[in-house]
Amino acid sequence: MIPRRLTRRDFIKLMGMGAGTLTLGACGLLPSASTNPTAVPAIQTSFPPLPDLPLLAVDLTAGRATLPIFQGAETSVLKYQASVREGSGESVQTLSGSYLGPIFRIRQGQQVQVHLNNELPDETIIHWHGLRIPEVMDGHPRHAIAPGQSYDYDFQVINRAGMYWFHPHPHQLTGPQVYYGLAGLFIISDEEEAALGLPSGEYDLPLVIQDRTFDSQNQMVYLANGMMDQMIGFLGNTILVNGAPNASMEVKASAYRLRILNGSNSRIYKLSWQDGTPLTVIATDGGLLEEAVTRDYITLGPGERVELWADFSSRATGSERKLVSLPFSDFNGGMMGGGMMGGGSSLPNGAALDILRLKIGEKVAEAIPLPARLSTIERLNEDDAVNKNNPRSFTLAMQGMIHTLNNRLFEMDAVAQDEIVRLGDLEVWEFFNLEGSGGGMGMGMGMMNMEMPHPMHIHGVQFQILDRQITRGYESAYQELSGGFVNNGWKDTVLVMPGERVKVLVRFENYTGMYLYHCHNLEHEDAGMMRNYRVDG
Repeated sequence: MIPRRLTRRDFIKLMGMGAGTLTLGACGLLPSASTNPTAVPAIQTSFPPLPDLPLLAVDLTAGRATLPIFQGAETSVLKYQASVREGSGESVQTLSGSYLGPIFRIRQGQQVQVHLNNELPDETIIHWHGLRIPEVMDGHPRHAIAPGQSYDYDFQVINRAGMYWFHPHPHQLTGPQVYYGLAGLFIISDEEEAALGLPSGEYDLPLVIQDRTFDSQNQMVYLANGMMDQMIGFLGNTILVNGAPNASMEVKASAYRLRILNGSNSRIYKLSWQDGTPLTVIATDGGLLEEAVTRDYITLGPGERVELWADFSSRATGSERKLVSLPFSDFNGGMMGGGMMGGGSSLPNGAALDILRLKIGEKVAEAIPLPARLSTIERLNEDDAVNKNNPRSFTLAMQGMIHTLNNRLFEMDAVAQDEIVRLGDLEVWEFFNLEGSGGGMGMGMGMMNMEMPHPMHIHGVQFQILDRQITRGYESAYQELSGGFVNNGWKDTVLVMPGERVKVLVRFENYTGMYLYHCHNLEHEDAGMMRNYRVDG
């Protein structure tokens, strides 16, 4: 059974200050009131020259389905079903046998229309994660549609080449809707990328990593630890890649492009080749780097993406290569992430994990070498920021038993004065994670400090990381993961560790309107660690 919602009183109890534990059982989360405001025209500034490309129009239905994930009973899921109404059918691909998808493959400059039909029992809306699109196309929860209703998207794709994604964004329902299967990929190509001759077709592999928990009847279990899972973030005990457990793929002895999304609700991955071979990184959230970089491991928070160049041409036929997540110290000493209140059914954030087994097959033609130069990135300059001497600061902290942004929770239509920016401005934004700095919480078992990382996502923009600093006393946990950060590309989500201060440079261009910024730990987001910001013309 896919869960339904809690009553408002239950939700308040769940998130209240020490109000007690509530196990969801067959319940879900309470949605906010649904509204469908009239679209406000957006201001469009200068775009790069774009080719004349055909329209892609797609009908996309969000509904229930069942799939055979394991032997025995089929698993109940939520799934997007796509049908191309106009344009090439090759632009929308499905993952066979998976609850995930579809995969849009779009060229920069294309006009995309999506007619979303809601056949779920609850309200929903789609956010196009990482895309620079008008406010009314972005999937703000105030645009959520009720069961039986529809929503029309119509936007031009102006992002550079890269792997973006889409998922539901109704307030207090994002976590469960993503968890039960609603997510897909939005892959953009452009002329700069096409000229490189990177691996394509069967050699271009999108990989969505998620963790889930299943019961004895093969059904997904969500928030089994009730209040604790909501406060910490859901952690499952089974790793799936593209919706498959114990994932294994056949690859040829050639070069591949591995596009990886951390699609988990809250789990952080420390990705590595099991044999210790360095990872070759060619892209992050917002597309290709200027040149490839190597890392011994990659740290990937929820919502973040990374692309790897993997050359198997020197591997023997029949050999294997395994992608794993290396162990690291669980936050809060493991007390909070290991199923403390739910019978130990989850794996801690930091557990050693097998992710994907790749079986090397036949040798093919000589692999194309990796280009030395991948792309040209416009480097933003801090001196050009309108607030270079006074960064816009956002404090990530815990109030009682909920996570806050500048001591605030989400309000559907509210924008504070310090959350208003101007169209065209370049700004320095600073996220400072104060959690674990001494503020405790009462749990009927003494006081306990929370040390939670927060993957911060800003809607409607891509940004560049300017600086990362760790507060004294937090170095040990930080150093276990910081070697896996890739800070030199375009980003839309950045993992902010406990005690860390991260500065980013962001230009608010193309559109006016109200957008979101929030923690991409989906349970934190649903509980209110999300705010609006507004771009004024």
